[in-house]
Amino acid sequence: EMVSSTCLHILRVLVDEGLVKVDTSSKRYSLGTGMLALAKSVIDTSPFPALAQPGLDRLSAAWNVTTIGVEITGLDHMVVLALSRSNAPIRLHVDVASRFPALISATGRLVAAYSDLPDQEVERRFKSLRWDNPPDLGAWRKDVQTVRRKGYSIDRGDYISGIVLIAVPVLDKNGHITHSLVAAGFSDQLTGTRSQALIKDLQAEAEALTNLLAPRG
Repeated sequence: EMVSSTCLHILRVLVDEGLVKVDTSSKRYSLGTGMLALAKSVIDTSPFPALAQPGLDRLSAAWNVTTIGVEITGLDHMVVLALSRSNAPIRLHVDVASRFPALISATGRLVAAYSDLPDQEVERRFKSLRWDNPPDLGAWRKDVQTVRRKGYSIDRGDYISGIVLIAVPVLDKNGHITHSLVAAGFSDQLTGTRSQALIKDLQAEAEALTNLLAPRG
């Protein structure tokens, strides 16, 4: 009963702060608008968005792709901190402060490649992911191994049909992933040769950000 009372008290506080809202008819709880303000305050205190935005804008204009700056928040979620949209009518529902599962799509392969998660934990998290075209776990593991070797990740229509997502890591001074830069475009737009050229451009921006965020003494 003490636990239930504590939980109810916490819920009341969350509702009062606007972080959670309750549907009085169904008695169901959902995230409130206050959570957006909380996410915005976190973004405003991070140097990453301001540092990443000029590069994202340049890449988006040069390649006509949507570019995204993502923060890795542990092994549960990634959060969009910066965004530059292309002129193409791309089917990608993303905004600043959007959250996604940490192991999904191209950035997810980076997270798996740069983490020391036990195989059982990776498999558990992988099974909960939702894709348009779910990759086989074995094939996905091979992709992760390739990411470790090459230092970038490509999702060709697995997460969203017809959409290519390319991600490169931004690392801290210890070589751990903290953020990623992502480019999103149509499959017929980002062919093999064009993708490789874009990857080099993304990697140059990521390296510059790494030096700005975690300069090596």
